[in-house]
This record gives sequence, structure tokens and C-alpha cells, in this order.
Amino acid sequence: MTFINKYTSSFILCLLALSGILLSCKKDGNPNKLPSVSAGDYAGTIDGFKSSDEVFPERLIAYWSFDDTKNEAKSGTAPTTSVNDSYVSGAVRGKALSLAAGYLYYANQFQKFKTDSLKSWSISLWVKILNNGSKRTMVFQMARPGIFNGNINFALNTNGYPASNTTTLRMNPTFATINSITGGGMQDNLNNVLDQTNLNQWVHLVLTYDITTGVFNNWMNGVKVGNFPNRGTTNIYKSWEPSELLIGANYNAAGMPVSADVSFAAMTGSVDEIRMFNFPLPDAFIKSLYKLGLANK
Repeated sequence: MTFINKYTSSFILCLLALSGILLSCKKDGNPNKLPSVSAGDYAGTIDGFKSSDEVFPERLIAYWSFDDTKNEAKSGTAPTTSVNDSYVSGAVRGKALSLAAGYLYYANQFQKFKTDSLKSWSISLWVKILNNGSKRTMVFQMARPGIFNGNINFALNTNGYPASNTTTLRMNPTFATINSITGGGMQDNLNNVLDQTNLNQWVHLVLTYDITTGVFNNWMNGVKVGNFPNRGTTNIYKSWEPSELLIGANYNAAGMPVSADVSFAAMTGSVDEIRMFNFPLPDAFIKSLYKLGLANK
């Protein structure tokens, strides 16, 4: 009995020692000591965002909400002239700008649009507009005083189809280059294949330009639609100075003619949530902006 008790005690001590070793070697579920994450923080978000305002706010250089104001939010710049404009509800967020053959004109050089400041860029906006069968529409133009073509010309070919066609929207944006000394030498893109949408609803349009690759993309409702994105790295974008800004027209359509061109008319339609960034937005974030807009966020 003494012999059995002796070895029983030794066996128990070995088990206790082994248990201690196993407990001390238990795997740490958080080896990098990361902060805890609450599922509640993501409740009601879209792709992790609570609103469009959270999408690269540090790279946002201009923003128009049109919530009872026509001022550009980042600089506080008010339009020099506004014609046939009003605010309407039922917008993407808050209110939108409605134009009835109207426009906004900012006779200002925005600091963030200067040559040394702006190389690559993105423009995101929402429109509700119909075709008209006769005139093109300049939704947004970074204009060059006295010159027909601006630094950025966000043009829609609303002339290509009658108002009865509510399913086709053609984008035909252009931008100035280092060779656009007097307004020529432009680069462009066109969605002449992927052009179907519902013009009775808000449509999300995005342009992105990457000066390092020469890629100029056009997006509509979260889909890349431009047929001619590769513009090369030789004839690259240049933000010529001085520049001004028009929303809904170019100089000619706004009654300040700089040429004999009559292809544009002042905009009839609505625009909302114009955002300009100083880099090409990644694809996933363009899709997030689209989904956030659909949710009125």
C-alpha cells in the first residue's frame, strides 16, 4: 500500500504540472493587441460608410451640396451670377439645384484648381436630365476666360436623342492638355455602347483622370462606361490659369460668347452632390458613392 500511494501521489503531481504547461501555452486570440470592434459601429452603414461625406474627405477639394446654398463648401465661394435656378426636394441628399435653361457662374480662380495644385482628379455628381434632340448640355465646366474649351468640360450629348428617349444618356467629357494653349489639343472619352439608364431617375456620373497612367474613365451608376479611357502619357492634362467655373453652361450658352459655336444650351434639369477630388477615386469607392446616393446618404 505504501508503494502504491507513493506512485499515485507522483502521478497526480505530474498531471498537475502538465496541466499548467498546457494552460500557459494556450493560443492568444489577439496576438497583435488590436482594439476591439463593435458590430454596432457598422450597423446601417454601406461598405463601412455612414454617408458620402466619409469617402476621402481629406482629398476632397470642392463640394456643392445645394442644400439651400449655391456656395462651394470648401472655400465658401458664392456664384457671381445665377440664372433661372431654384432648389428642389426629392434630391439625392437634402435638396438639389434645379435649372430651367439656367446656370451658375463663378468668376473666381479656385486655389485648388491652379496648375501646380491639380494634376490627377475625379468629379462625382448626380443629374436628372432629359434628352432634347437639339442641344448639348455642359453640366460642369472649369472654364478658361475667352476660350471655348475649358480645362475640364463635363458635357452630355443631350442633342443626340429626342426627349421621348428616356433610356439613353451619352457622356462626352473632354479635358485640356499641355498642348491646349489656345483651346485645341483636347482629350475625350465617350460611352457610345454602355449608355442605357433611366432618365426619369437620378443618374450618378463620375469622371476620373490619372496623370501617371493617362487613364480617363467615365462611370455611370457604378459601372465603368467610357469606350476610350487610355489617353496616353504624352499629351497629359494641364489646369491652365486663370480659370473660372460654370455649372449648367459654357460661356456661349451663358450668353458670354467666346466663339460662334451654338451647339450648347443652358441646362434644363437638376444636379446634386457635386464633389471634386485631387486624385483618381478607386473603383470600389466610386461604387460606394453610388450606393450611398441611392440610400440618400
